[in-house]
Amino acid sequence: MADWQGVSEFVAVVETASFTKAAKRLGISTAHVSRQVAMLEDRLNTRLFFRTTRRVSTTEEGDVYYQHCRMLADALKEAESAVTQLQKTPNGHIKLTAPVTYGEKVVMPLILDFMALHPEIQVDVDLTNTPLDLIDSGCDFALRLGRLTDSSMVCKRLATRKLIVCGAPQYLSKFGTPHTLSELPQFNCLRGQHDYWRFRESGKDRTVRVKGNLRCNSGVGLVDAASRGLGLVQLPDYYLHEALDSGELVRVLTAYQELEEGIWALFPHRRLQPMRVKMLVDYLADGLSNGAASTPAQSDILHTATSSGR
Repeated sequence: MADWQGVSEFVAVVETASFTKAAKRLGISTAHVSRQVAMLEDRLNTRLFFRTTRRVSTTEEGDVYYQHCRMLADALKEAESAVTQLQKTPNGHIKLTAPVTYGEKVVMPLILDFMALHPEIQVDVDLTNTPLDLIDSGCDFALRLGRLTDSSMVCKRLATRKLIVCGAPQYLSKFGTPHTLSELPQFNCLRGQHDYWRFRESGKDRTVRVKGNLRCNSGVGLVDAASRGLGLVQLPDYYLHEALDSGELVRVLTAYQELEEGIWALFPHRRLQPMRVKMLVDYLADGLSNGAASTPAQSDILHTATSSGR
């Protein structure tokens, strides 16, 4: 294919900053690399490199062309890898990180099911509420919950979670039940990291400042406090399923739509992912979307950073 001629040589020269090193990388002669790059420049009618006896660097046009060629080269490798992997038994090592409680309650059962299906794959799970640097920690991906902020990381939305407000029957019997958001300041609100709770009202997100006599960074601790009748609590659904099903806690403010937030897989900024990682991420997406802990959500890719959720 004529349009591809010289592209591999061009990319190699950019990444090694040397025609000689590019030739060594590709296993061909330096003269062949030089000839292919020259033909590419002729075809594009554009100078791609500044050349001196000591240094090779890209022109502005060369830099732009490289960005596109790099993506094409990555896509080609990804296509070849996908075909190759179809002929092999999935194997290798995967490292990921996830929040502690969500990881214990929701993620680990899915990972164990995945490992039973693919015994040749080794999985290293680091459950922590402290966001890890994915590159420094060597993680293939992280699971993040809630809202995300812009950065150079790449995220895939796997599913959603709901934020629910509830209280124990004995607390509601003694202090009453809030029916509007304006009533919340009258109630003892057991807080986590923030002094506000988030709601969905008339199709719009809304925050309401709350106050109470307990602050705790443990969702499990907050559930226990609410179950003992100490106040109201707002938490993601996966903390509350058992208490709600048993009647220990009762939902309130149901007229205000339960706010849904994303459950994300966060990757280091690179295109290619090993097939085993893609398989696990897809398995988690299916399990999280179809499981009791979350509701189905359309998967999408975007550039984001760390989550503000628990």
